[in-house]
Amino acid sequence: MSEYIHIGKLVASFGLKGDLILKHELGKKSAFKGIEVIFVEEQKGNFLPYFIETAKAANNDETHVKFEGTNSKEAAARLVSRNAWVTDTDFRALVGKTAPIAMLGYTLINEGEVLAEIEEVINQPHQILLRITLKGKEALIPLHEESLDKIDHTKKEVHVILPDGLLEIYTE
Repeated sequence: MSEYIHIGKLVASFGLKGDLILKHELGKKSAFKGIEVIFVEEQKGNFLPYFIETAKAANNDETHVKFEGTNSKEAAARLVSRNAWVTDTDFRALVGKTAPIAMLGYTLINEGEVLAEIEEVINQPHQILLRITLKGKEALIPLHEESLDKIDHTKKEVHVILPDGLLEIYTE
């Protein structure tokens, strides 16, 4: 797992004083209490820290955030469409236990066989995809009612029952 966790995207400026709307996948209302910094991806893999001046939860998946030094609508507009990241420690403090993204770093187990650590959680309209590395290759594992057996938050395990032949697509 990387040092930073992708939590969402800065989707729009808000008001005239440099506030931004952060659309996140934390699974609960969040005012980022106790979190000092959000890392904004300037270029692929290049993160700049932005210190939080104020943050107010708008709803379960949006927070209005104001960064230090971003004092105008124009300054905020330069950050729109950029991905937002936090440290792993901050992520664990923020994420809702039932949010799909909380499964990051959990071990994926298919019918008792350990497959790999979950590296990314991708939300799709009717299912969730879990990205893992299986025998050196990237694999996307669908997670929905039929495939999910149980989630053990204590052991950090996701137990699934995958359709026959799915894993062979990635290992042959």
